[in-house]
Amino acid sequence: MTTQAITNFVRITDKAGVVQGRYQNGKVGEVITLDGEDYSYLSFLYRGATRNRTGDNLEAELILASNRLAMSIGAQAVQRKWYARVTTCTMHPRTFAVGRKLTRDTWLAASMSYDPEQLTVLLSSGIDAVGANAPTRCLTSDLVGQLPSTSAISNRAWIGALLLGPLLLSILGAVCI
Repeated sequence: MTTQAITNFVRITDKAGVVQGRYQNGKVGEVITLDGEDYSYLSFLYRGATRNRTGDNLEAELILASNRLAMSIGAQAVQRKWYARVTTCTMHPRTFAVGRKLTRDTWLAASMSYDPEQLTVLLSSGIDAVGANAPTRCLTSDLVGQLPSTSAISNRAWIGALLLGPLLLSILGAVCI
């Protein structure tokens, strides 16, 4: 049987991009370096991307022990709309050296809930169609090349849009209309 160790790295930044904290949940009491940055240990669970109930947004959760420190950080993150970049990596089972990056997601701290045992910070994608919360980046010819200037769509253009549309949106974040 093969053992595979996995660690989540959370990098929390404010709106200006200033780092507010870097945490990992892989090795208790240790600091692990990822991409030249040190991540301290914090006991948390990361539930990765899932669609919300209405299907119009992706959500994830950070689950922490319910204590004053976690409550303070969680409340600040939600009130100040901080970002959490979560990177999930494989780790060498014996040396615990960082291996391959499996995923890297960037989230917005949207809300939090708590009970006596746990604090849950709901992480939402940066694009929220219902809440009208979308990045202000626009598709321009400089960024993506020639853009259509007519509403006439042929089968060939439709297939290209079907294939390239989600790719462009995932790369650039949003389309300004």
